[in-house]
Amino acid sequence: MNFESINIWCWLIPLLVGVLCAIFGYLLGKGSNTGIDHSSELNSLKDLNAKLEADLAACNKKMTAESSAVISSEIAFNKSAAKAAFGKNIKPDDLKVVEGIGPKIEGLFHNYDIKTWKDLSKTSVSKCQEVLDSGGDRYKVHDPASWPMQARMCYEGKWKELYKWQVEHKRGKL
Repeated sequence: MNFESINIWCWLIPLLVGVLCAIFGYLLGKGSNTGIDHSSELNSLKDLNAKLEADLAACNKKMTAESSAVISSEIAFNKSAAKAAFGKNIKPDDLKVVEGIGPKIEGLFHNYDIKTWKDLSKTSVSKCQEVLDSGGDRYKVHDPASWPMQARMCYEGKWKELYKWQVEHKRGKL
């Protein structure tokens, strides 16, 4: 056996196999793509995407319109109804209308950024107690358990119900 001839075959055989595999792979790949056309599927997906984007834009526009309608539908203060129920003039968002809240306690709530009936109606009783505790020992006698409920009646304009409730519950206690 001649080692010089083996050395040439060691290079020639892998080279021939590589060239044949490349040609075979090219022909095989070229033949599989000729029968399939994806352009119609791509166009239909583009149309679907455009439709969905239009639906999303319409939905966002509707949500913006509804949120502005909710903001504009705030409950209006009816001064004459409040005066009819209480027999005196009531100022909008006057926390002193709530039984048990005076000018100093109202100031404490203002320090906590609770300045409207709506704010007070959304405040928990424990938060109201925290506001009272911030004023010191002199406010320990007050019970804020009914204040958020009374504030909600004020905010919703239920003046007759509020007056009736305050008459039935002396000093605003439940």
